[in-house]
Amino acid sequence: SRGGATVIPMAGDVGSQYTPAAGWAQAILYRRNVLKESAYQGAIAAVLGGEGSVATAGFWSALTMATTLKLPLLFFIEDNQYAISVPGQFQTPGGNIAQNLASFKNLTILEGQGMDPADAAEKIARAVELTRSDQGPVLLRLRVPRLCGHSGQDTQTYKTPEIVAWEKEHDPLPRLKAYLVPALFSESEWQALEERVEREVREALARAEQQPQPDTSTVTRHRYLEAASDGTPELQQVGGMAPEGVTLPPTSETPEPEPTRINMVTAIRRTLEHELSVNPRLLIFGEDVGPKGGVHAVTLGLQEKFGPERVFDTSLSEEGIVGRAVGMALAGLMPVAEIQFRKYADPAKEQLNNCGTIRWRTNNRFAAPIVVRMPGGFFRVGDPWHSVCDEVEWIHAIGWQVAFPSNAEDAVGLLRTALRSNNPTIFFEHRHMLDSPWARRPYPGDHYAIPFGKAKRIREGNQLTVVSWGAMVERCDAAIEKSGIDAELIDLRTLAPWDRQAVLASVEKTRRCLIVHEDGLTAGFGAEIAATVVREGFFNLDAPVERLAVPDVPIPYNVQLMNAVVPTEQQIARAMEELVSF
Repeated sequence: SRGGATVIPMAGDVGSQYTPAAGWAQAILYRRNVLKESAYQGAIAAVLGGEGSVATAGFWSALTMATTLKLPLLFFIEDNQYAISVPGQFQTPGGNIAQNLASFKNLTILEGQGMDPADAAEKIARAVELTRSDQGPVLLRLRVPRLCGHSGQDTQTYKTPEIVAWEKEHDPLPRLKAYLVPALFSESEWQALEERVEREVREALARAEQQPQPDTSTVTRHRYLEAASDGTPELQQVGGMAPEGVTLPPTSETPEPEPTRINMVTAIRRTLEHELSVNPRLLIFGEDVGPKGGVHAVTLGLQEKFGPERVFDTSLSEEGIVGRAVGMALAGLMPVAEIQFRKYADPAKEQLNNCGTIRWRTNNRFAAPIVVRMPGGFFRVGDPWHSVCDEVEWIHAIGWQVAFPSNAEDAVGLLRTALRSNNPTIFFEHRHMLDSPWARRPYPGDHYAIPFGKAKRIREGNQLTVVSWGAMVERCDAAIEKSGIDAELIDLRTLAPWDRQAVLASVEKTRRCLIVHEDGLTAGFGAEIAATVVREGFFNLDAPVERLAVPDVPIPYNVQLMNAVVPTEQQIARAMEELVSF
């Protein structure tokens, strides 16, 4: 599609290459069949791995995607029988993944000898041909020797002398020479080729050794999209819509409110619906987002309106959901992945972390702007899985924007900004706020967008600054109302980036600060805010900076126990009174 193969960036996690490759393959079909881009005719995705990688969740998730969707994806397995020191039979029964997948539906299996030039060339050509034929994925397993250790300090003492001797005997290079000379090359031509290759390698090594050490002043660059001195964005070369010149309708920070109030579920759904209508590259997917409309009903009716190619269910694999999104983004689409509950994102951490660092790792050559919608937090009852917040984990994750709206209007503005952004975004949808009466607001219009890093002052006050986000904003607002304290309430709205200036300006006025959040107390984001206030606003403080958050326990099932750990209106009011009277 770009006049040649695009080699997407590697990652150090074994098996993490598979699901982005499946996402790229699905993007090929989408751009060819839905967007009608003829350049994608005959395009395929290929992913390489060793026999050790076939035991990973990423491999099996990608295999499920590729076979159920008949994706043009070639799995190329180089089997040298050892994952560092662990033999192949520990990765798959009998040590041969091709044999074990022989009955897999919609999968063509090929096997060959990687040390046999003719066999390897024939099998690779056949695998590529089959993958291009629209018959579904192909798995090619080539048996190869491993002639040295996994790393410099790996002495391979775990191999028997017989295995080492067999591997040396099956060195592919002497076999390649025997295949080519004298049938296709003369001895002198082969000798000349060897000398040329050695010269080129030594010259490349010399150039590498002469390279200067990197400029340390640039080490923090390219975590996010940056702008040049003239204000123009320094775009990545590959990934997202921006490098391909895609433009969308303008946005506005000025709301155009409708007369009636809506809940957050409706606000998010209407925003997704509008963005689907103006952006043909936007796709929404996850578990149960299709005909059911999501377990929280946010995507209800969207598949019926926009079709199963754009709004669709996935297999039950968060690794697959996010990895697929990364591959689609790298291929120029705008994927919106839903993780049903915050805790369920844990199996996808590898993909989430790799997605966030890809711009930095490639020095701004690649980026994968995706939106991951992630409901969580307490609801009518709690539990350690469905009621988790733990938003601080994604603030720690490099390269991610984190939005955490407290009401329907902000949900619209922040989600639209995320869907138009050239950076990946975690969009946190608090379960309690999805239908909370307090969170209901008029729909602010189809062009409304809120810049990230811009807090909102919910209440003005002079005695105390209260900083919060998500569901705790509602409780803080009620606590201030009932206590009669003249407190200023700041809703951060986004946590990465966060509006430190708004917080510092408020503290300068009130000279006291209370931070309230639902995440755990120890190392929660409130600690970062407190550290910033102490360091940059120390001389404006008349009292210690205080935090009120969930103690270091899971969220309990029992309602009484849940209310004992999640900050309540009464606890917030009491904390404010103590701080004001300090």
